Amino acid sequence: MEETIPLKEIFDVIKKRFWMIVSFVVGAALIAAVASYFLLTPKYESTSQFIVNQGKTEEENQYSVNDIKSNVEIINTYNVIITSNAILAKVVDDLNLSYGTSTLEDKIDVSSEEDSQVVNVTVTDTDPDMAADIANSIVGTFKEDIPEILDVDNVSILTEAAVKSDQSPVSPRPKLNIAIAIVLGGMVGVGLAFLLEYMDNTIRTEEDVEKKLGLPVFGSISHIDADDVRPDQYQFGTSNTQINRGGGLNGSEKKTI
Repeated sequence: MEETIPLKEIFDVIKKRFWMIVSFVVGAALIAAVASYFLLTPKYESTSQFIVNQGKTEEENQYSVNDIKSNVEIINTYNVIITSNAILAKVVDDLNLSYGTSTLEDKIDVSSEEDSQVVNVTVTDTDPDMAADIANSIVGTFKEDIPEILDVDNVSILTEAAVKSDQSPVSPRPKLNIAIAIVLGGMVGVGLAFLLEYMDNTIRTEEDVEKKLGLPVFGSISHIDADDVRPDQYQFGTSNTQINRGGGLNGSEKKTI
């Protein structure tokens, strides 16, 4: 049989270690706040959109459903081409970037909506202006080189990347980081509280004697503090008592109760 823990014991453990749990929560929140606001470098995103269609046939100017379906199916091919060295090397040279194509590839995210021919090229960088320049350079280079790589001659740029006046960083997110830190701090604090309670072998109650030592309890002696005795019920007088060598009492003793 699996051993279960009563809810009362769980609440007692949490109550007993309450301030320790609170300290973990507050400490984790403070660490997350300091890291988010002062240690982590803000990063910005900029996105450029384009659409790729196959060349028009001589017989008809409108595209058929099969042409559109074919365009959607090769979107993944476009994604690979965009992040290839053939495109990124030219971008590095055009913008005189201080890093190579592998580092630039880590900054790029190419995506497309489901059943859509629109491709989004999103670049993340610590400089919002540089992020926009890289996104526009990638799309422009792709538009120039794609006819030589594939039989595609109709690339249309829908939206060029631009820096907004009120653009905010996408990371770090202080509020989200603090919320996650509070949850993790609470979990660690509660877990540590139960671990300390499990490792604590101190005997405090009659139940602990019976449970841990396996001995029956015949009685208990209660502790009475001086504050528990009310002066209006007991009045002690002066005492003058001497003890002789035989162990008897000599002198006089005066006690009033």
